[in-house]
Amino acid sequence: MPPRAAIFTLALVLQALHALGCASAPKEGFDGSVYRKGQVAFQVPPPPPDWRPIALKQAALSYRDPAHDASILLNARCGPLEQDTPLVALTNHLLIGTTERDVRAQEVEPLDGREALHTQVVAKLDGVPLFFDVFVLKKDGCIYDFVYFAPSERGPDGAGPFRALVRGFRTMPGSGARSS
Repeated sequence: MPPRAAIFTLALVLQALHALGCASAPKEGFDGSVYRKGQVAFQVPPPPPDWRPIALKQAALSYRDPAHDASILLNARCGPLEQDTPLVALTNHLLIGTTERDVRAQEVEPLDGREALHTQVVAKLDGVPLFFDVFVLKKDGCIYDFVYFAPSERGPDGAGPFRALVRGFRTMPGSGARSS
């Protein structure tokens, strides 16, 4: 092979390797369907068109449902710190700061091939009664929290689309805490 052709072939191989390398390292963030950050990678169905995305540091994804005056938070964290903590305790942790809790329903249900705890509760936050619909899931070394909350009189009416979004949640291959 003439030297010029060898250089051209090498350049093509290097470009192909670079392209493959870029394709195998997905960008962090949310593309409208898949969320990726660090060890966390999950997919959710599209939210209802009237939900508005909002940016919160405490949540991987967050939305506002203006029709029901509701907020929706999805969060994930991976690591060994809370892996032995029961789902009930993780749920209670999400409700810290609330008072006069009235648990309306609490049951284990399947979510993405595991058991999740689904809790519906009315509780006061700063004296204001709110309806909370909460799912907590532990999977592959990660904990996933899904929280919907709204004024207690409007919350249950808007929770259906939230539950549909949660039930469409799927972790992506490779998501989860890495063992050393």
